[in-house]
Amino acid sequence: MKVGIIMPAYNEERRIGSTLSAYSKFLNSKLKKNKFDYTIIVVINGTTDGTKKIVQSARKKNKRVDYIDLVKGGKGYAIIEGFKIALNKKYDLIGFVDADMATPPEAFYSLVENIGDSGGIIASRYIKGSIVNPKQIPARILASRIFNFIVRSLFFMPYRDTQCGAKIVRKEALTEIINDLGDTQWSFDIDLLFRLKKNKIFVKEWPTVWKDQKDSKLNLKKVSVQMFFSILQLRIMNSPFRRFLKVTKPIARRLWRLLRSKK
Repeated sequence: MKVGIIMPAYNEERRIGSTLSAYSKFLNSKLKKNKFDYTIIVVINGTTDGTKKIVQSARKKNKRVDYIDLVKGGKGYAIIEGFKIALNKKYDLIGFVDADMATPPEAFYSLVENIGDSGGIIASRYIKGSIVNPKQIPARILASRIFNFIVRSLFFMPYRDTQCGAKIVRKEALTEIINDLGDTQWSFDIDLLFRLKKNKIFVKEWPTVWKDQKDSKLNLKKVSVQMFFSILQLRIMNSPFRRFLKVTKPIARRLWRLLRSKK
């Protein structure tokens, strides 16, 4: 079982080194079991700090760490570019995980062990057996549950957690959908799962261990609004109303620029 692990990294110089070290140490200990092998492909997406140098240093210590350096940013775009590279390699499974190590290597490897005959498997913080440490603040839990309710209602998907940053898909399943994926920032995970669903590819949801990171770059209020409009746009683009969106989008952009110029 050979696994390609995509790790998007934007200005992660404070965390990427320890993440790669922990993943390398743990996954190397599994190399002789179940004919397991892996490669971590770090996708450095528009970073302006020392992330690249740290990744290069990690590669010298572990040749199973590789990287690509993109000019363009955006997590979804970075993961898709990583997918395209991985699809040209001899992997059985292709997945991705965040660079902040909110998902520890043991939890990611648990997805590999438990994918079974499924076309994919996703880590979940909100099903029985999952461990979140420290517990999330009530405001974040509430926002997450409202967001999940909206997603389930709009896309008719059963998942309790679409946004956890650890997912694995079989290579043949990813091949079927790669050309349909968009590079959206906030609704990438939903787009991925929705494409798999449309292709009748079963994806298993699995309990995970999640270590909430205190130095997260996300602004909860700002991101919540952005994510809502992002999934709404994704839903419209996959409905009979998509033609209307294509016509009105340029108009909305011009109105937005006009309003900004009058401030």
